[in-house]
Amino acid sequence: MSTQYGVSRYSLQLWERIYLEEGPEGLYVERRGRGSKGGGRPRKQLKPEVEEDLIAEVQRLRSENVYLKKLRALIQEEERQGKGSK
Repeated sequence: MSTQYGVSRYSLQLWERIYLEEGPEGLYVERRGRGSKGGGRPRKQLKPEVEEDLIAEVQRLRSENVYLKKLRALIQEEERQGKGSK
């Protein structure tokens, strides 16, 4: 019957489950897309001191990443110039 109307077997099974669990009204509810992210566990609250320490560490690590990227770029530029002049 699903091929006759161009509907997948999975869709029919899903509709049947919704109908049996929620009745005919359940089929009118819009169910497209992914669920919202907010439905999970509530975020754990940290002590203000711990949160400040974590923020400071993130900033330090970001600065370190920027420094290392610039250092790598300088080294590559020197190698490129050294190879070109030989």
